[in-house]
Amino acid sequence: MSARMHLSPAHHAQPRSPGDEQFAVAAELLALLGDRTRLILLHSLTAAEADVTTLTEACGAARPAVSQHLARLRLAGLVTTRKEGRRVVYSLRDGHVRRLVGEALKVADHRLAEKATTPVR
Repeated sequence: MSARMHLSPAHHAQPRSPGDEQFAVAAELLALLGDRTRLILLHSLTAAEADVTTLTEACGAARPAVSQHLARLRLAGLVTTRKEGRRVVYSLRDGHVRRLVGEALKVADHRLAEKATTPVR
């Protein structure tokens, strides 16, 4: 009996095209990542969970602004919170967000490298 016989028919099917709802949700997600401060906050959380004070220092924005950005990220389901006494500690919800932020920064690195090596005319 070959291993091929154990594969489900769905394995050979072409990938399903995203629907309108998926495109809408993805666009909302990318719009959230399109803000520099939120991107810095998410990147900071890829290393470790942190409280508002630590995240404020990491991104250099005012504490009220950081709190508002974190609230939007929490409502969007990108970060989670837990209480540690009176402190609220933030963390990334899952590895998908970590990979998405990492990929966005890799694309930025490539663009900057191309820009640096492109001769000025």
